Amino acid sequence: MVELAPAGAPGTFAMSYAGDTFNTAWYLAKLAPGWQVDFATAIGTDKISDAFMGFAAEAGIGTGHIMRHADRHMGLYMIELEKGERSFHYWRETSAARMLAKDPDALAEALTGSDIIFFSGITLAILTEDDREELFDAISDAQASGAIVVFDPNLRDRLWTDLEEMRGAIMEAALSSEIVLASFDEEARHFGDADPSATVARYLSAGATSVVVKNGAGPIHYSCGGVAGMHVPDAVDAVVDTTAAGDSFNAGFLANLIAGDAPADAIEAASQLSGEVIQAHGALVSVPAARLSGKA
Repeated sequence: MVELAPAGAPGTFAMSYAGDTFNTAWYLAKLAPGWQVDFATAIGTDKISDAFMGFAAEAGIGTGHIMRHADRHMGLYMIELEKGERSFHYWRETSAARMLAKDPDALAEALTGSDIIFFSGITLAILTEDDREELFDAISDAQASGAIVVFDPNLRDRLWTDLEEMRGAIMEAALSSEIVLASFDEEARHFGDADPSATVARYLSAGATSVVVKNGAGPIHYSCGGVAGMHVPDAVDAVVDTTAAGDSFNAGFLANLIAGDAPADAIEAASQLSGEVIQAHGALVSVPAARLSGKA
């Protein structure tokens, strides 16, 4: 999506590009520039969409599986901040990204041969029910060929017309995911989890082998490969903008885990990265390279 983020003087905004899965891809490409990080989505054919293609490529993100639709445009959102906490205003009802699964062959081609597939609850929310099933089928086929599936539920009830449909789709996604990266406040609100450990248990019971539950400034609970634990993030003195806090955490965790770190170390590195990101405006923040990765 096109992002408009506060830029200093009141009433002024800087334009960039963002979106939960794209944010994770962007940070992952920064963390591990030698890896092939591709982004699968759909955009328009207008100049802003053209500029996005260049923006992604410059960040080291592969664009070969980005579909183009002449009758659609990219979605738009504007960030509003109050004491570091953000709220969003969206214009995305007719965004091209909603066409992601309209071409099953192109979708299957995008996922074929992937080592890791990362998607989110927002990915599911913007698709029709039939298109969600096409996505699940394509993910299942790729998984059968060896892909590891990673899912961030990223619950946004405003994107769903029916909350039961949302809960059902989220748990269906979890059924085919090895790794689930959840956020406790959302899970408690929509699934009634009493504490982060209950969220961990619910996704493990769905079939995930590794679950990490982000918890804002609170303790992060996890169970990875049967090893459970908790990590307390370092305190952040000045929270400027919490946009992409979870998305950058996802990238930091995956980069370090794949590079060989133990889950606890990967979570610590991810937490440090997220702490840097929330001290600046916008979703995509350049942070000191020493804070980005361990072995990655």
